[in-house]
Parts: sequence; C-alpha cells; structure tokens
Amino acid sequence: MRILFLTQWFQPEPTFKGLAFAEALKARGHEVEVLTGFPNYPGGTLYPGYRVRPVRREVMNGIPVTRGALYPSHGRSAIGRMANYASFALSTTLLILGRRAPDVVYVYSPPMTAAAGAVVLRMLRRVPFVIDVQDLWPDTLVATGMVREGALLRLIGGWTNFALRRAAHIVVLSQGFHQRLQGRRLGVPVAVIPNWAPEEIVAQAAAIAPPGETRTGFNILFAGNMGRAQGLEVVLAAARRLKAEGSDIRFTLIGAGMDRDHLRESARTEGLDTVDFPPPRHPRDMGEVFADADALLVHLRDDPLFAITIPSKTQAYLAVGRPILMGVRGDAAAMVEEAGAGLAFQPDDPEALVAAARRLRAMPAATRAAMGTAGRAYYADRLAFDRGVGAIEAVLQKAAAAR
Repeated sequence: MRILFLTQWFQPEPTFKGLAFAEALKARGHEVEVLTGFPNYPGGTLYPGYRVRPVRREVMNGIPVTRGALYPSHGRSAIGRMANYASFALSTTLLILGRRAPDVVYVYSPPMTAAAGAVVLRMLRRVPFVIDVQDLWPDTLVATGMVREGALLRLIGGWTNFALRRAAHIVVLSQGFHQRLQGRRLGVPVAVIPNWAPEEIVAQAAAIAPPGETRTGFNILFAGNMGRAQGLEVVLAAARRLKAEGSDIRFTLIGAGMDRDHLRESARTEGLDTVDFPPPRHPRDMGEVFADADALLVHLRDDPLFAITIPSKTQAYLAVGRPILMGVRGDAAAMVEEAGAGLAFQPDDPEALVAAARRLRAMPAATRAAMGTAGRAYYADRLAFDRGVGAIEAVLQKAAAAR
C-alpha cells in the first residue's frame, strides 16, 4: 500500500506514533510518506535548525517527510492554539491536493483539525482515510477548559462529527472511547487498539533494575506534560502534608507544559524542597531518571471524560517496571489493577494520594519489585509495539481495499 501519514506532531517532537511507526510500516512492505508541521511541541517554539516556510521536504531514516507551514504556539492562549491548529489544517490541505493520491491516509488526532486534508481528499478524490483518535473532541476541550459552552464549541463539535463520518475506519485507545463514539451514531466501524510505549523508553527499560533494599528515601516520579488536564496541584498539596509529617517520600516532576513554571514557582515559594523539577529530557535520555524512581505517578483531573481514557504514559510506565500510582478513574485504573502493577487512588484528592503513597512506601521492596515485574509482563503480552502496528496495519488494509 501507499500510505500517507498525516500528523501535526512528528519527530523531533516527542510523539510515540511517529518515526518508529512509519519505519515499521515500511518494513512490512508499504510505501510510507509523512505530511506534518514544523516542530514546536511542547514548548510552542520552533526547534533549532527549523524556520517556518510554505513547505520543507526532508528524509528521516528513509521516510520522506513533508512539512507544511503553521503558526507555532502551545501556551495558555486559546487564540494562539487555534491559530496553530488552523494554520496546519490549511497548509496541509493545500499540500495534500498537490501530490499523487495514496491508497489510504492514516490521520493521527489530536487535534481533530489535522484531519482537514484527509477529509478534502476523500471528498474530491475518494481516497479513504483511517483516523486514530487519541482525544475526544470537543469533550476534551471542555474538560481542560480550553473552550467553554457556546458557538465555538458547537462549531468544533460539528466539524469533529463531520470528519469522523467521512472516515473509512476509526481507531481508539480504550473501550470507553468506543462506547462514547457509538453513542454519536457515526455509522463508521471503530476498532479499539491500545497505545504502545515509545520505543526509546522500552529500549532503556530492559536495563533498569529494581530499586535496592538499601535505598534511602522514596521517590515518586511524574514524567510528561504538565497542563490543565493533569491537575498537578494535587502533588504539591500531598507533598505539603507528607513533609509536615516528616515523611521521606519526595516527588520528581519532569517534563514541559503550560503549568510547569507555575507549579515550580509555587513549590519554591512554599519551601517544598521535597518536590523537584529537573529540566525536561528527550525520551531516549530518561533511563537514569526512571532508574532513580521508586514509583511512577499518573494523574488527570477528576472529569468523566478522563475515566474513559488511558494516558499514554501508562504504557511507558508499565514497560519501565516500577509500581504505578494511578490517579485516574475508569479504564486506566482498570488496566493497572488488571496487570497487578500498582495502586489506584481517587483523582483530585491530595489525601487519597498521600494514603496511596504511604501504603506503597510501607510495602516490602520485594512486593513493589513484583508489581514492576507484573507491569512489564503485561506490557509485553498485550501492548507491545509489534502487536499494535500489526493491528493498525490490518485496519489500513481494510480501508484501502474498500476504496
């Protein structure tokens, strides 16, 4: 098949369905091209060596990559974010119409506006597309406070359903997403294919040994985006309580995002020296950070939408082999509990986080190591990269065959 991979986020940006995924499809005998934007995520500033132009073409590990112009932005400004999404949608729609038609387009979402070029190509040239839905629009925008009720929300909701109805197939990451889309009566088949972890993380995970019995202190690591959805104020509140008790539990928050600076300044102002904010690292350089962790934290705000999602860091944490503290209801908590890989606690509740952290800290090191081992085994058996690639490849083949 000739596959066009349409995604707003691509290497060198940190994205797990990126270059490695494209290479894997190529290794299976397919002709793969990527249409993406100029790298600016997660900071909203262009990466070194890039400047915005109408188009830039390059080859990455044998994969042709075309970059369309966009307005770089990823901050708190809703106008800046909308300009970012809209400019990418416009430039890639123009670029997609000027190229040889592929057999199928694979669209990675969010944002849902990234599907614009695929929708136009479907309507004008009957090229089928498969859309991989990682965030449910407009639900996610409401849950994170990006968009309030009103005309804009209705417009986004209308566009989302319009685009999804024109897909040949939809891929989602959880059963909860599947049920929510079924309720929209889209008339499009939906496949549940769980995400895998970034290959850079998996490669390092094999070399990470369980923490030794003689370690001092107990380090809980959060790694990833620090935005509104993550609600990490709960960590500062928990750290405040634990410090007052004289506990040796500490937190490390590493990553980028619109709330990072605010959280770091709040911790500094309050004198919370048990919360560290190391500089962000590329996933390929996270090995020693994970090795220094005794437990790994996932947290999302307590919103009904987040009960049906599975944060992508969950798979990475399972692969790393450390016990997980899961502050997310629903599908994500069920995955960790089914794997026997950690403890779930009520999100947005500092006391619940404190209780879960204390409970995990009190366990024998061997018990925590067994949780980590169980998580690795679960990942290898059910969520590994090759399994996920094969499942998406099958969906793409169905879509191309039904053209």
